[in-house]
Amino acid sequence: MSTEKEELLRREEEFHDQWADSIDIQEVKVDEFMTACTAPENRWILSQMGNIKGLRILELGCGAGEASVYFAKQGAHAVATDLSGGMLRVVEKLASLHGVQVETKKSSANEIDFPDNSFDIVYAANLLHHVDIEKCLIEVNRVLKKGGKFMSWDPLAHNPAINIYRKQAMDVRTEDEHPIRWKEIKLFKKHFKEVSYHCSWFFTLWIFIRFKFIEKIDPNKERYWKKIINEHQRLEKTYNRLERFDRIFLGIFPFFKAWCWNISFKCVKK
Repeated sequence: MSTEKEELLRREEEFHDQWADSIDIQEVKVDEFMTACTAPENRWILSQMGNIKGLRILELGCGAGEASVYFAKQGAHAVATDLSGGMLRVVEKLASLHGVQVETKKSSANEIDFPDNSFDIVYAANLLHHVDIEKCLIEVNRVLKKGGKFMSWDPLAHNPAINIYRKQAMDVRTEDEHPIRWKEIKLFKKHFKEVSYHCSWFFTLWIFIRFKFIEKIDPNKERYWKKIINEHQRLEKTYNRLERFDRIFLGIFPFFKAWCWNISFKCVKK
């Protein structure tokens, strides 16, 4: 591994270890992370997963482990991996709090430390924009069983409002992030036989504008992408109304999907 890549991994690990130290597991929203109205990415992914009871699911870049714990609660054998040992300790505590078992392992998403054909599903949330996308996709394909699914979601690179937000929220982001560009969808199609995707947060981004200019929330003190989950009940009426506009508008003008905040993928192994 080159010195440059080693330094990048060190920065990512250090950033997420520091974040892990600040996490109160009593405040981590497991079910809400997957099913809240303001979690359209995971709601779509769950609709594509089907029944996961008994399946072996690998989560890459698990962070606090909300998804892995949720999968374990649904009867799956969940394996959570991350570069950050601090985050993995958070996952173990969170799983214990919810009365489930989640296997944890320190591993890079660019070099997944598991044998070929090991998992029914690989899941990744907000991960690909931190790693070498194609290298990760190759590794995911390798560890999936035949017909296995890769489910992921990440930010897109093109929305001007979100790009302004990114520049203002540098304290809660890593310097090496690279949101997905629309042209990179071809990488998913290159490595999987079946690829479908869902784009979310277009008009619904009004909520971020409200946070910034009406509620005066400092994006470096509160992570907006966490706030929308933590306060989903307060935001529900506004969000649902705007999501209906998103669905209609993007159905008529699919070109604008590239200007959404996030994109979710379902990929099936060849």
